[in-house]
Amino acid sequence: MARAALDRAGDSSHTTAVMSDRGSPDTANRPARYDAVVLGGGAAGLMCALTAGARGRRVALVEHMPEVGKKILISGGGRCNFTNLEVRPDRFLSKNPHFAKSALSRYTQWDFISLVSDHGIAWHEKTLGQLFCDHSARQIVDLLLRECAQAGVAVLTSAPVRSVERAPEPDGGFTVRTDSRTLSAPSVVLATGGPSIPKLGATAFAYELARDFGLPLIEPRPALVPLTLGPDDKQLAAPLSGVAVDSAVSANGVRFREATLFTHRGVSGPAVLQASSYWQAADLHAGAHPGGRKRARSQPVDPAGLPVHFDLLPAVGDPDWLVAAKAERPRQQLATVLAEVLPQRLAQRLAQELAGQLADGQGARPLAEWPDRELRAIVRRLKDWQLVPAGTEGFAKAEVTVGGVDTAALDSRTMQARAVPGLYVIGEAVDVTGWLGGYNFQWAWSSGWAAGQAV
Repeated sequence: MARAALDRAGDSSHTTAVMSDRGSPDTANRPARYDAVVLGGGAAGLMCALTAGARGRRVALVEHMPEVGKKILISGGGRCNFTNLEVRPDRFLSKNPHFAKSALSRYTQWDFISLVSDHGIAWHEKTLGQLFCDHSARQIVDLLLRECAQAGVAVLTSAPVRSVERAPEPDGGFTVRTDSRTLSAPSVVLATGGPSIPKLGATAFAYELARDFGLPLIEPRPALVPLTLGPDDKQLAAPLSGVAVDSAVSANGVRFREATLFTHRGVSGPAVLQASSYWQAADLHAGAHPGGRKRARSQPVDPAGLPVHFDLLPAVGDPDWLVAAKAERPRQQLATVLAEVLPQRLAQRLAQELAGQLADGQGARPLAEWPDRELRAIVRRLKDWQLVPAGTEGFAKAEVTVGGVDTAALDSRTMQARAVPGLYVIGEAVDVTGWLGGYNFQWAWSSGWAAGQAV
């Protein structure tokens, strides 16, 4: 008999059925039978449960927190960036870049948009195809719970899972035990996500359970996460804390054009969050991510030694831009000209830094006193300013996780574990990570739907 036993802190509970997990003393000894038990009440778990329930399956969803959909509620500044118009498989990171294609093509962003519209939820596009609720992320959670109720799904909250056991062949099936209930089913769906944002109750439960059932893991690491800098680079960044600048940031050969935000500890902002996934991935998958530069397997990679490249002048294409400014306004200082395209604090700080490197600290000279070669060098430097991160802000600040259950162990059409019939893994627990901007929610909807069609 395979067995996985994991303790969880926190208790008490709530069926949309949302029902309390507090049963009578003998409830745990009398298994409630279902066709499928879904572990995890996040986006993927809710989608899987409602999809299976709509097919006539008897489904129980088990969530260890007092409320389902906690990450949904805080996403998009409380308005939930629920999908993206531009979803494509090449915007997801995975050791197997083809794995996500099946689920994404069978349940698309248009399918979820249709569901949102059917529930009368008003939405709008912001930038780069990102879709948000007009009012509140709570509308998405309520939508999912209404669909679960209509499908007859039993939703148990504040129900930490204490053990998951697999019955021996030929009968198979699983027994799931919480503090006060025992549930049995031929199928169990692992949808408890990754460890990002632990203050919302995120844990490594999925990885522990997967490992206990013999599923291989790709090392989990924080993704879509702010980067920290070493002492030298921090001297430049820390005084600029709070300054945001339009930029194009690249790591491991993948480039993103959005804002960079300087912080006390390093850099953040949408462009940096995007690049952070690929910076981490360079070591994690040795260049196997789509869009990343390939690297020989025998070549060691130190992730702390990989630079992140910042184009701080993405709108400037002319390498003689400063030379031309010198001809037109020879008496102006470098910081003044830079401030025409950069925030003033950043322009002043960069002018000081560049003066120290190129002009013996004489940054207050008018442009007329700068040689053309140095002005061209400044443009080149600002078009490719390189910082070497010391690390990241970790899972506490990461929006998602890179890595997870190895897709080689899963059927891409059903999300079922090949070696453990009846066990399914979906959502963030799988080694599939999307870009910032609704992609990870779409993976949750798509993978959850795929498993819901199979259990």
